[in-house]
Amino acid sequence: MKNIKYFMLATLLTAFGANYGNAQDWPNLAEFQEANAALEAVKDDEERVVFMGNSITIGWINSRPEFFEGKPWINRGISGQTTPQMLVRFRQDVIDLNPKVVVLLAGTNDIAGNTGPSTIPMIMNNIKGMAEMAHANGIKVVLSSTLPAYDYPWRPGLEPAPKIMELNKMIQAYCNEMGHVYLDYFSAMVDERNGLPKKYAEDEVHPTVEGYKVMEPLVEAAIATALEK
Repeated sequence: MKNIKYFMLATLLTAFGANYGNAQDWPNLAEFQEANAALEAVKDDEERVVFMGNSITIGWINSRPEFFEGKPWINRGISGQTTPQMLVRFRQDVIDLNPKVVVLLAGTNDIAGNTGPSTIPMIMNNIKGMAEMAHANGIKVVLSSTLPAYDYPWRPGLEPAPKIMELNKMIQAYCNEMGHVYLDYFSAMVDERNGLPKKYAEDEVHPTVEGYKVMEPLVEAAIATALEK
């Protein structure tokens, strides 16, 4: 009986330790530490681009790795992340990599409440914070519209579409004001419900290969515009 009690206690302490460790790295700073350290220094003629985002961004390189091959593009998406988490890791995962351009795609997980309640102005302030950090370090800024979403499979019933449209209007207005590039995925992908059709996302949130194929020429054009600024 005593051995069983010790085993149960050890199991609980191990689980607690793992959860405690995860809680301490709330912004997932460890996710790309080794990859960042292994990166070569930027070459003089290199037009490095960092893609910062959530599961939609990291899913891109998993679903369509050929789109990134042969290009000086670095993917720094982390599944489930919200804008406050991205803001905390923005220096190490974007600025310290010395890109010429950052492409930010964020906001939908905030609206879903992944890290707690967020108002649209709160989300926008975090996006502005990242854009300001990039600009202060000589990095051109591309701010993507949040992709359409009629509902979230992991948080059904939130009716995110009106909030997404409100956020996108604010992102576009901010880009116009500050001279950043606005990348409008929303208009190219939205359906009659103001959601994402299944041909572009089977779960209506995360793009399929066909969804990414719609996004690719749009982001290429946005990067080219940013590099010309």
